[in-house]
Amino acid sequence: MTLLDLKLDKIGTINNINCAPEIKKRFLDLGFIKSTKITPVLTSPAGNIRAYLIKDTLIAIRNQDAANITLSL
Repeated sequence: MTLLDLKLDKIGTINNINCAPEIKKRFLDLGFIKSTKITPVLTSPAGNIRAYLIKDTLIAIRNQDAANITLSL
């Protein structure tokens, strides 16, 4: 399952980030580390961006980037 597949208000656990090294580094700097809990809480009106709660912080991520983050429930 990917972060994009996770339903609103459901909790997932990050397994892996499969993207370009510079984007992966950005995610790691934001706290997207293996075994970290993450919850999608909002979707933009256009539907192409979602806000995620991770480590008590709300972070907006484009769907194309969220599709590269794998999770477990």
